[in-house]
Amino acid sequence: MKYRNKPCTVGAEKYRSQRERDRHQELLLLQRAGKIAGLTREVPFVLAPGVLIEGEKRKRPAVRYVLDFLYTTADGRRVAEDAKGMQTPVYRLKKHLMKTIHNIDVVEA
Repeated sequence: MKYRNKPCTVGAEKYRSQRERDRHQELLLLQRAGKIAGLTREVPFVLAPGVLIEGEKRKRPAVRYVLDFLYTTADGRRVAEDAKGMQTPVYRLKKHLMKTIHNIDVVEA
């Protein structure tokens, strides 16, 4: 449990935090109302491929970022959203890499 997040469940859906759960419920309502479409959760992106570093025995795994929500607004904009309570240095780096590598601006909810 990182940063006092409390994992929770709604039906079959598991969430890493109450903030993520609440935001997902809001987005589901917006989708039912036709304000957004194509809502998906926990979308993985590769930021750097796995690599074998000379002198090390095991290959380092790929660096990944798992986006909390991806959806399209009624006017056709694609939104990449993360339910963040705290911006850690690692998160800020991965957000930067998302823009650099995938040209995706991540917004915080």
